[in-house]
This record gives sequence, C-alpha cells and structure tokens, in this order.
Amino acid sequence: MIIDSRSMESAEEDAQLGQESEEEYSDLSDNELQEAFAQGLLKPGMNVLVDESKKFVNNVEGLKSCLADFRKDLPWVERLDLTNLPVEDVLTKVEGKLPNSANGDVNADDDFQREMFFYRQAQATVLEALPLLNKHSIPTKRPDDYFAEMAKSDQHMQKIRKKLISKQMILEKSEKAKKLREQRKFGKKVQIEVIQKRQKEKKAMMSAVKKYQKGMTDKLDFLEGDQKSGKDSSQGSKKAANKKGPNAKRKYKDQKFGFGGKKSGKKWNTKESYNDVSSFRAKVAHAKGNKGGKKGKGGKQNKRPGKSVRRKMKGRS
Repeated sequence: MIIDSRSMESAEEDAQLGQESEEEYSDLSDNELQEAFAQGLLKPGMNVLVDESKKFVNNVEGLKSCLADFRKDLPWVERLDLTNLPVEDVLTKVEGKLPNSANGDVNADDDFQREMFFYRQAQATVLEALPLLNKHSIPTKRPDDYFAEMAKSDQHMQKIRKKLISKQMILEKSEKAKKLREQRKFGKKVQIEVIQKRQKEKKAMMSAVKKYQKGMTDKLDFLEGDQKSGKDSSQGSKKAANKKGPNAKRKYKDQKFGFGGKKSGKKWNTKESYNDVSSFRAKVAHAKGNKGGKKGKGGKQNKRPGKSVRRKMKGRS
C-alpha cells in the first residue's frame, strides 16, 4: 500500500488546526461559539466524546506464571496457615440433629449461626495448631516474668484520666441540678397548696360574714378561725402540764405572792384600830405645819406673779 507524503502532511496540518481551534474556542462564550459555528469555523462532531470499547484479555498463561511465582515451597513454620472445618456441635449431636455445617447450609444473614460457625472453626484450628507449635518448639504461653511495655505514654494516660474525671464531674453536676429542680418543683407545689388553702379559708370567711350581715345566721364562730384547733392543743398541753405538776418558776411565784384568793388582811381596819386616835396629828392632817410651803403675812401662801407681770418687773430692772 502506497501512502502519499502530501496527504500525510495535510492530515497532520488538519489535526494541528483542529487542536488549535479547540484551544481557541474552549474559553469562548455560548454566543461566540454560535457565531463561529454559523461562519463555518467549527466542524460538527468536534466536541463529542466517544467511549472506546474496552478489550478484555484472558491471558491464562500469564496468570499461571504469576501464580507459580507466588507459590514457594516454604516450611509450615514460615507459613502458619491452616484450613479447617468447624468442630462438631455438641448440642446438636446430643439432640440427634445433623449440624448445618455437615449439610453445607449456613445462613449468612443469621448472626448467631454465622458467629457460632466461626467460633467452632477457630476451635478446630487451635486444636490442630497447638500440637504443631509444640512439635517445632514454639512457645504458646507467656513466661511468668514477661514485661509488656505500654503502647501509650504516661502523659496520654493522664489526659485520659483528666477527661474521665471531667466527665464524672459533669455527671455529678447534672445530678445535683436535677435534684435541685425536683426540690424547687416540690417547694412550688407546697407553696401553691398553701396559697390555695388560704384563698379557700378567706372565701369561706367572707361568705360567713355576708351571711351574718344579712341576718341569715347569728353565730360568730368564723371570727375565731384557727383558734379552736389552737385552743384544743393548748388545753391538751395544759392538762399534761397539770399532771406533771408545777415547775420551779411557778413554785417560786407561789411562795413569793401566795396562791390568790382571800388575802391575809394585815392592812384591814379593826374596831381597836378605828377607835385608836393616839397617832393622829392635826397639823399634819390639816397641813397647818411648814409642809404647806412658804406663807407671807396674814398666813396666806405667796403666789407666783403672772407672765406679763414678770416681764414688767424685768423691764423695770
């Protein structure tokens, strides 16, 4: 097949021009692109993306060679791989049922059945691996003096401790706040009950007063209020006190002032005291002595001059 060199050059030039045109018109607006398409500068189908069909190649020989490279004849100690079926299910064996693993029927959506299958498979692996490890002198238990260093530093653990303490304090504060809210609610409830009780008593008292004013009743028991209950309680306390006897204060007052009732009569007049006039003094009785104050001439008592007279006397002096 003969290819003309001129045609090759023209094809390359067209490709270059197409790339340049794409770069030129990539940043243009829609109006500018429409004008360029009308002028024939744009070719139809230039901006359409065409997906190339993917070619699937099944290179069997290449895969087998890669698998052969992976396979190496290493001892089991280097590989530590085991493929086991799960151990027998004791419960199903006792009940006489055939286990699901023997049937090959394991429901992957059943979490309990799936996890039990994994657990019994791990048991079978352990039972087979332990003898092999002991055979190759590989220890399977930690020594008594085994020292395991912490993966986290002390500073990190201190941060965790502080965070836990802060969380605990936040919980305690929230509990205290909750208790306080409950106490406030209870206190408000009691306060509301007391206010309602007072309003009820006030309403009952006002209705009783209105009835008394209208002459519907002649009783004044509503004026006593809660004194009845107070009287009953005070009477009960007095009775209890009387049963016990008077206290020390009452005994002292009784000894000092007596017990009341009829007095001794020491200051009362008798027939002899009434007729005895030996202690009578006329001057004292009729104020004829010097006790009556200063007297001037004629036996009259000097009186203080009035206010106006006193002012005139001061003016004269």
